[in-house]
Amino acid sequence: MSDEQTDGTEPTNSSVEPVRIKAHTWRPALLWVFAGFAAFAYAFDQLTKLWVTSTMVEGERIPVLPPLLHWYYIRNSGAAFSIGENVTWVFTIVMAAVSVVILFQVRRLGSVWWSLALGLLLGGALGNLTDRLFREPSFALGHVVDFIQLPNFAIFNIADSAVVSSVVIICLLTLRGIGLDGSRHHSAGSAPAKAATPEDGDPGDV
Repeated sequence: MSDEQTDGTEPTNSSVEPVRIKAHTWRPALLWVFAGFAAFAYAFDQLTKLWVTSTMVEGERIPVLPPLLHWYYIRNSGAAFSIGENVTWVFTIVMAAVSVVILFQVRRLGSVWWSLALGLLLGGALGNLTDRLFREPSFALGHVVDFIQLPNFAIFNIADSAVVSSVVIICLLTLRGIGLDGSRHHSAGSAPAKAATPEDGDPGDV
C-alpha cells in the first residue's frame, strides 16, 4: 500500500515545524545579545566618564597599580595617540557612519559571537560619539574623555576598549571563516558549508 495520504489532505513532515520554531526563537536571542552588549558597553563607558569628570580635574594622574596602571584624565580632540586633533568633525562623521552601518547589518546576524562583537562595536562607537556631540567645546566638535593609562601606550577609555575587543573578535571569526550569518566558509578544495537561514534553523557557529 502507498504511504501517500488518500483523504485529500496534503502530506506533512513532522520535522519541518520544530525546525522553523527553533529558527524563530533563535533570531530574537541574537538580537538580545547584540542589544545587551551594546547597552552594556555604552552605559559602562558613560558612567566611568561621569565618575572621572566629577571626581578628577583635567590633567590629574592617580596611581592604581603602579607602574602598570594609572587614571590620567585628559580630553582628546583627535583619535588614538592624538592623531587628527584639528579635524574632530571627521571622527564625528566616521563614528556616526559606523553606527548606521552596524544597525543595517544586524538583520543578517546568525552567530552569537558576531552578535557580541557588533554589540561591543556599536556601544563603543556610540560612547565616543556622545562625547563628540555633547561635550565641550561645541556640538560635533566635543573632546573625548580618556583616563586609562598603561606604560608606553595611548591613554584610552572604556569605549575604546569595547571597539578594540570587537575588532579582535571579528578578526578571529574572519580567520576561522565564520560569516556574519553564521555560515562557515571553507578553503578551496573543500565542500562549501551551507549558509544558515531561518528555514534551516541553524544557529550558526557560537
